[in-house]
Amino acid sequence: MSDDDQDRSNFEQVAKALAEEVTRAIERFSEIDVDEIARTASAEAERARLWIDDIGRWLREQAGVAASAGFANAPWDDAPAPGAPGPHSATPADDPLTHAGPHPLDLPTADQGLALAALDSGRWRIEPGTSTLAAQGDGPGPRDALGLVRELRVRDWLSTEGEITLAGRNALARWLESSGSGA
Repeated sequence: MSDDDQDRSNFEQVAKALAEEVTRAIERFSEIDVDEIARTASAEAERARLWIDDIGRWLREQAGVAASAGFANAPWDDAPAPGAPGPHSATPADDPLTHAGPHPLDLPTADQGLALAALDSGRWRIEPGTSTLAAQGDGPGPRDALGLVRELRVRDWLSTEGEITLAGRNALARWLESSGSGA
């Protein structure tokens, strides 16, 4: 076999392998459920819209309360920005609530415990690159997918990659034990 024939044969093998890989990629791409992605995105967008509407309604109520109390401007107009020290702000040592907030050793709520259990078993997963919980298979999905992920991450029970942390596994064990489902 001449060098030209061998080069042509090698080229044909590479071209054939490349064509097969492109075909497999197209087949995998065609298996994506675009309708499911659209439904999930729509549901999360609707929840976010409702949450923003609630905040707007609350702010309008607060402004109405301020106006009915005789304030010319809203009471927060002259206030420092959140987190900025004001003229009479307490020093961090004087503030008893400095460390208040979610704690990794908290006992999970029912929804948080169910989410940890479902993530641990693989029934739920976090969509890559998002904060969206999605059900795998036929089971029910989460009621508040965005809120649950945020709550789990704030308590350090869930990593930024969507994996349950050691603190999360311990929280799941505490929840199972407290609910009588543990070993």
